[in-house]
Amino acid sequence: MLVSMATIQQQSPTQKQPLQQPQQHQFALLPKIINGGIAGIIGVTCVFPLDLVKTRLQNQQIGPNGERMYNSMFDCFRKTYATEGYFGMYRGSGVNILLITPEKAIKLTANDYFRHKLTTKDGKLPISSQMIAGGLAGAFQIIVTTPMELLKIQMQDAGRVAAAAKLAGKRVEKTSATQLATNLLKEKGILGLYKGIGATGLRDVTFSIIYFPLFAKLNELGPRRSDGSGEAVFWCSFLAGLAAGSTAALAVNPFDVVKTRLQAIKKIDGEKEFKGISDCITKTLQHEGPTAFFKGGLCRMIVIAPLFGIAQTIYYLGVAEGLLGVQKK
Repeated sequence: MLVSMATIQQQSPTQKQPLQQPQQHQFALLPKIINGGIAGIIGVTCVFPLDLVKTRLQNQQIGPNGERMYNSMFDCFRKTYATEGYFGMYRGSGVNILLITPEKAIKLTANDYFRHKLTTKDGKLPISSQMIAGGLAGAFQIIVTTPMELLKIQMQDAGRVAAAAKLAGKRVEKTSATQLATNLLKEKGILGLYKGIGATGLRDVTFSIIYFPLFAKLNELGPRRSDGSGEAVFWCSFLAGLAAGSTAALAVNPFDVVKTRLQAIKKIDGEKEFKGISDCITKTLQHEGPTAFFKGGLCRMIVIAPLFGIAQTIYYLGVAEGLLGVQKK
């Protein structure tokens, strides 16, 4: 009996030891990349016409007598549809859909990865670490975002430039994203596709610093799913994406205006050229005032809110996990 009791006492510390070790979770990279890609394609397909209108409003410069092509978001919609038709509203969508998969996959996956790495041993993630994770995600994505935005903007703004040229009795030859990319590579090399990378980084890093911590906080407030995953329910992730996306979009709209203007290669006769970020800010303030930095602001909010609402919902639903037959962690 004494031997048995001694044996039990000797074994009990060994039996309890494994329970004291924290459970390690692996970072599942492939499902997150696939989810990010699916989310990006669905989101862009839904909101692209709004993004086209946003680009044209931001590139539009007011003439010396206050003349402008578009008076409002709805006026731009009406005139674009009247002159270019339904498919004109999706001009530039091809390159956007093609590159949005790696762009969104990098952004969402990088944020999750850095949040995973910055989480403390006791499972906490301070707001400063959340902001760092978001900022790093934004910095990584500009590798894909800059050439994607550069080509997309030329396609989106081509209708506005062509319409102005027609009024002036001139003609602008049509081009495709492939032709444009080929010409840029021939003339300026790979760096030609990275025109405006500084302004793109300024916009995307700032956006991600605001968006991801805000989304995470809002997403925590809602009810959890009943499958034991601990994830928020569908509508909570969607609403959190809407709110965080629209807030961050409005906050960085001035940077988006600067980026869009710097990346526009073809301009209407009489429109100003910009040498860099500071030159664009100075000239825009001088000739159009501070309100110019919020051109397309409402439109951008309407674009970004559903884009990220849809993206985060698809991402958190774990569509890729279902396709790959793996358990969502």
